[in-house]
Amino acid sequence: MIKYYAEHQKIYVAIDCIIFGWDDGQLKLLILKRDFEPASGENSLIGGFVRENESLDDAARRILQELTGLFDIYLEQLYSYGEVARDPGERVISVAYFALLKIQDLDPDHVRNHGAHWVHISKLPNLIFDHNVMIQRAFNRLRRRAKSEPIGFELLPKKFTLPQLQSLYEEIYQKKFDNRNFRKKVLDMQILKKLDEKDKSGSKKGAFYYRFDKRKYDRLLLDGFHFDL
Repeated sequence: MIKYYAEHQKIYVAIDCIIFGWDDGQLKLLILKRDFEPASGENSLIGGFVRENESLDDAARRILQELTGLFDIYLEQLYSYGEVARDPGERVISVAYFALLKIQDLDPDHVRNHGAHWVHISKLPNLIFDHNVMIQRAFNRLRRRAKSEPIGFELLPKKFTLPQLQSLYEEIYQKKFDNRNFRKKVLDMQILKKLDEKDKSGSKKGAFYYRFDKRKYDRLLLDGFHFDL
């Protein structure tokens, strides 16, 4: 095989994944203790190197699947980080992705066996290299997306209450919403299906469960519907 670029220096390409989850009223990130040098034992995002036969997206999906055991995860390419000295090990360019998943779908033992654990976004430790910068950019992207697209539902369990939905968006925006106004705005969009089932863990009266109606949302989009929450 002719090596057309043999005279050029090889550079490593890595993937780093910022994985968001929501549980117990908290927006969380999945991180791990790095088990190899450089920076062994330090807090890190989940990542790995791109293989010769992989696209960037395929590499990101593989890394996520190996860690979580899940295939159908919301995944979006975020940004490329290429500062010359960002990784003391080698010249590494990292392509960051952010992912949204339902924590309830995870096998906790599978995640723990990979040395990963969830941390609330307000209690993040210092991470290696430029990983904290990646997280802040991903959080900003999540906020922008959540305002104009229903990606928040990627974090909720399949059935949820309106208080749970409000709690999620308060975590994303880091502010409180008026209960009545939030409920009215959500229901007026007509993209939720009310279930004949209540969550009574918080009170005797309970709160009805809802589901996000993806098919109806897609139909509404064709008619010019604009999601705004």
